[in-house]
Amino acid sequence: MAKESSFDVVSEFDKQELVNAIDQTNRDISARFDLKNSNSTVDLEADKSITITSNDDMKLKNIVDILQSKLTKRGLSIKILDAQKVESALGGNVRQVFLLKKGLSAELAKKIVADIKNSKIKVQAAIQGDQVRVSGKDKDELQSIIKMLRENEDKYDIALQFTNYR
Repeated sequence: MAKESSFDVVSEFDKQELVNAIDQTNRDISARFDLKNSNSTVDLEADKSITITSNDDMKLKNIVDILQSKLTKRGLSIKILDAQKVESALGGNVRQVFLLKKGLSAELAKKIVADIKNSKIKVQAAIQGDQVRVSGKDKDELQSIIKMLRENEDKYDIALQFTNYR
């Protein structure tokens, strides 16, 4: 009898890489001529959100671009950022909050399971909390599921990772 193989579909990010990207962004802000003395800050709040504060909208957009480039250089997807509306802050500043997406929602997990079942590949998919476990006898079929999910990642609008491949 063939051994059952499996992997998990998750949506996570490396907290330490996120902290490093924010630190690099703050260093760039203090070093860049156009952002010096602008009282701009990027703060991480309890792994839930990132808050960017600056003097005006143009500087805020520049800081967002810097943050996104630092995230991608550190191997983090910018899909983990859920941008909120730009709002006014004290002292004539502007602030933008980015909520951090982590874990699969119930409806997204159901959508992923439905897509796996519709692919007609002989694997089983089960929702386990905020992740989806995919199992099957043939590792090639599991690889084709991973490929199919990567191709449809834009449709899900969330960064997917594949862990615990056994």
